[in-house]
Amino acid sequence: MADVFGACIASTGDYVDVVTVWGKAFLYMLQIYFDFSGYSDIALGLSKMFGFEFAENFNFPYLSTSITEFWRRWHISLGRWFREYVYFPLGGSRQGQRKTIINIAVVFLLTGIWHGAGWTYILWGCINGICNIIEKILGKTKLYINTPKVVKWLFTMFITLLCWELFSSSNIKDALTSFSIMFGLKAPTVWAHTWEYYFDLRIIFLSVIGALGATVFGINSVQKAYKKFEKTTIGYIVTRTFIFISFVIAILFMVNSTYSPFIYFQY
Repeated sequence: MADVFGACIASTGDYVDVVTVWGKAFLYMLQIYFDFSGYSDIALGLSKMFGFEFAENFNFPYLSTSITEFWRRWHISLGRWFREYVYFPLGGSRQGQRKTIINIAVVFLLTGIWHGAGWTYILWGCINGICNIIEKILGKTKLYINTPKVVKWLFTMFITLLCWELFSSSNIKDALTSFSIMFGLKAPTVWAHTWEYYFDLRIIFLSVIGALGATVFGINSVQKAYKKFEKTTIGYIVTRTFIFISFVIAILFMVNSTYSPFIYFQY
């Protein structure tokens, strides 16, 4: 799936239209999730084959209604490591709000540096840290509590998408170019291709499937309904048949595509 998404990601230079840049950012958002979550699940599956049980590393992060919640669901093992070996030793949240804010800032600065020495990674970590701090300060206010969950979710996904665009950029200049096109501050006069070239029906279909897979199947009511259905005889047959067919399709995609290493192997 990640190869399919990655194949249509175009360079965000001066020759890309606004729809393509937004589409690229959305596809990267899906790609990095399925890439990292996918090989984490492979590791979990292989470990179970040898009798070892490991905790989940992802818990549908794109259902989060805050950046704080996103980091509880995304790369859980890394978050746990920083919490136990950096945040808690610094004092955690036990020494007042000011100290808590400093500790959060340190954790996310180190998170950015952990991913790479580039300024894009450091800025990415700082933005996530700032969002966590703001949510920490506003979390108990009546305005924040009364804000509809759908609004919180949309805002969280908007910030997450922009952060991933920054994360995927080679340098700050490329990131600024992307953002300037996305928000209409820069309008290229010549395009190598328009968005129709990159986003054909196949890519749009796979994007919808990817978006649903990253969100809908993580909803509690959907999971409960699935588990209930799976316990029935017909449900067991249908779900196992679907899984087998999906496995075959995935193999066919792999055979038909070029080699593409996991994104997170570089971090």
